[in-house]
Amino acid sequence: MLRLFPERSEEIVLLGAHCDDIAIGAGATLLGLCGARPGLRVRALVLSGAGTAREAEERAALSAFCPKADLEVRVLDVPDGRLPSHWERAKEALHELRARCDPGLVLAPAPHDAHQDHRGLARLVPTVFRDHHVLGYEILKWESDLAQPNVFVPVAEGLLAEKIGLLHEHYPSQHDRSWFDAETFGGLARVRGVQCQSRYAEAFHTTKLVLSS
Repeated sequence: MLRLFPERSEEIVLLGAHCDDIAIGAGATLLGLCGARPGLRVRALVLSGAGTAREAEERAALSAFCPKADLEVRVLDVPDGRLPSHWERAKEALHELRARCDPGLVLAPAPHDAHQDHRGLARLVPTVFRDHHVLGYEILKWESDLAQPNVFVPVAEGLLAEKIGLLHEHYPSQHDRSWFDAETFGGLARVRGVQCQSRYAEAFHTTKLVLSS
């Protein structure tokens, strides 16, 4: 197993189709990155939920998941499940974000995700962030779309517990969903941990990686 230590970034971009996607897919990674780098610039774009209770949930949650960060959050009102018919608006929002930042890391949905909104956003990302390190996070749900990831971020037990606690604290609108529970989040983290010789981990997908001396 190859272990890489990328150059430390001053700025990262977070992309989600829905409020809660980013925190579910990469919450522990964010807690670790932001906790270790006070002042890290974090620019988040979420395509749906503007003007609803979910936007308030997302803003509070990302503030908690990005402690001590220089955080900016933008939430759009693209209808849930309708991203393919709002492709141009999503594309333009990504270009506007790219014009204001040059991140060392982009966290976005995985391109094979079965949800049309996740998949649509993932496919737009490399058309805008063309020369950036993009990692696609995974979200366990009822669709059988989990694939074997190729990037792992080991997560300490305390950090995983903090992630799960923050998810339940900040997303009360999701509590009635059958998959939104500690067993789901902890179980997937345990499996990914086994695969990278750690107790727990979050896992990601990347399609291109450049090694330079």
